[in-house]
Amino acid sequence: MTAQQRVLLYLKGMAMGAADVVPGVSGGTIAFISGIYEELLASIKAIGPHTLTTLRKEGLAAAWRQINGTFLVTLLAGIGTSVILLVRPITWALEHEPVLIWSFFFGLVFASVYICGRKVRRWNVAPVVGFLVGTAAAGLIAFLGVATAPDSYLFYLMAGAVAICAMILPGISGSFILLLMGAYGPVMNAIKTFDLGLIAVFGAGCVLGLMGFSRVLSWMFARFHDLTTATLTGFLLGSLVIIWPWKQVISVRESSHGLEPLLRENVLPGDYATITDAERLLGITDKPAHVAGAVALMIGGAALLVFLEWFAARHHEAKADATL
Repeated sequence: MTAQQRVLLYLKGMAMGAADVVPGVSGGTIAFISGIYEELLASIKAIGPHTLTTLRKEGLAAAWRQINGTFLVTLLAGIGTSVILLVRPITWALEHEPVLIWSFFFGLVFASVYICGRKVRRWNVAPVVGFLVGTAAAGLIAFLGVATAPDSYLFYLMAGAVAICAMILPGISGSFILLLMGAYGPVMNAIKTFDLGLIAVFGAGCVLGLMGFSRVLSWMFARFHDLTTATLTGFLLGSLVIIWPWKQVISVRESSHGLEPLLRENVLPGDYATITDAERLLGITDKPAHVAGAVALMIGGAALLVFLEWFAARHHEAKADATL
């Protein structure tokens, strides 16, 4: 891997990390649309007991090549950097300028539906059914209520395993799953405050979930490529319901942090500034709909994705020509 390839991969990792911080956007989506998804699954799948056998018999260099170590470390470095650097500004933006940040990601995911749909080699009955099922499944997630997280390390171990499975699924946000489980706030707070105990338990859950689920996905891509890709494309389309920028709070709940939103519903931009009774209880003031800025960011997000797709395709073609 050249220095230029490492830098590009590192930036893709940063994009994945930024997406994973936001409830509603999947880091798997970024991996999928940037052309590294299947390599990521294959690299994760390569890690297992046999890695120790290779290490013992053939040495560190052979084991490193077996697990595609340079790829994984570079990507994880980008993800980790992004999470550490962006967890504060993104959570701040979600609280203070939610319309603008959701608009950017809405444009990003909207464009990805078309781009990912193009990866289906042949649209026959099975991919169409998979697409419809994926769309419905992701859309239904938006209507689920939010749970309250128990104060238990075992719960956060399980939450890590479940969330990481969602994080590597394009269109299904691991952060959103954490939000539904009531674990998003505590996990984000642990990262901001460097609560190493909770981070370690959550991370262990992520590793356990990743080791198992990556093998299932890798097998599905190998055996049912078009069906799997179409289903994931449907997940992307359905997730647009989750990340629609203009939402109103319709109910609240009591938590250890006081009153916080429980359920939200999508509204039109013109209705967004109307304050509901639930919002008054939360002390939320009128916020502008930011229609012009939101549309601009939607277009910007879509344009950025199209550019990344074009750049990745051009890079792939150049690499293919170099091998001839």
